[in-house]
Amino acid sequence: MGFLTFVALIESMPNVIVYSKNDCPWCVKVKDFLKQNNVQFEERNAEQNRAYADEVFKKSGGYAVPVTDIDGVVMIGYNVKKMKELLKLG
Repeated sequence: MGFLTFVALIESMPNVIVYSKNDCPWCVKVKDFLKQNNVQFEERNAEQNRAYADEVFKKSGGYAVPVTDIDGVVMIGYNVKKMKELLKLG
């Protein structure tokens, strides 16, 4: 793979942020789904960091998690069909 191909691949990868809390089974399901599909993501624990809790509220209007931001599109909860659609997975 050439450098330009690698750069194009990186640029085409979605920006994914998962907001979670400790002991949240649905958060685990979202993260497991992303890992199984080789999707890179950043986890932001809203329980451990007040700034992340504020972000969750601004993005979703509440404090419930999981909240997943995929390229600026916010999804609340665990919805495989919606994640596949937003991530362009088969």
